[in-house]
Amino acid sequence: MPKPATSCLIVFEGGEGAGKSTQLQQALAWLPTQTQQPVMATREPGGTPLGRELRQLLLSDRQLTDHTELLLYAADRAQHIETVLRPALAAGYIVLCDRFIASTIAYQGYGRGLDLALIEQLNRIATDGLTSDLTLWFDLEVTLGLQRARQRGERDRIEAADLAFHQRVRQGFASLAAQEPERFTRIDASGSIEMIAATVRAQITRFLELQSPHD
Repeated sequence: MPKPATSCLIVFEGGEGAGKSTQLQQALAWLPTQTQQPVMATREPGGTPLGRELRQLLLSDRQLTDHTELLLYAADRAQHIETVLRPALAAGYIVLCDRFIASTIAYQGYGRGLDLALIEQLNRIATDGLTSDLTLWFDLEVTLGLQRARQRGERDRIEAADLAFHQRVRQGFASLAAQEPERFTRIDASGSIEMIAATVRAQITRFLELQSPHD
C-alpha cells in the first residue's frame, strides 16, 4: 500500500451493536502491516484521562438532561482534539477513532431532538475546524443491533433508550452520509466479522491510495 502524503483521521461510526469497535480493532491489527506510517487508535468519549471520567458519567444511569449530555460530549471532544488528535496528526499518524462529530449529530441531534444549529456551533468550538478524512458508517437494522448489544451483557444508558430513539439515530447517520458522500462510506454491518473486515480493508486501501502522492 502506498504511503499517504499526509496524516489522516479515519472515523468508525454507527449505532448500537453495529460492530464498529470490533472493526476498528481488526483494522488496527491489519493496517500496520500495510504501511510504514504509524497507526494509532482512540475513541470518543474516553480518549483521554479526563475523557474516561466523562465517559463513566455519560454511560452511567445518572439522570442527565439532554443539554448536559451534549455539553459533556463537547467537553470530551475539545480535550481529545487538543491533547490527542492534533498532536498525533502533526506527528504523521494514521488515526483510527471510534466515534466523532457524526455521533453527536446523530444521537443528540436526531435522537434527542436537540437543535442541529446549536450542535454544529458546539462542534465547531470543540473541534476548532478538525474534521475526519474518512468516516466509515456501519449501518445495521436497529432491532438487530440492539439484540447484539443486549447479548454483550448489561446495557448502558444510551443503549437503554427506546426503539424510536435508535431509529432516529440511524436516520441521522443516513442523512449525514447523503450530505457528505465524499467523506462518508456506508458499510453493511449485517454480515460476519470477517466479511465486514474485508470491506473495511478495501475501503481504507482505496482511500489511502487516493491520498498517495503520484509521480
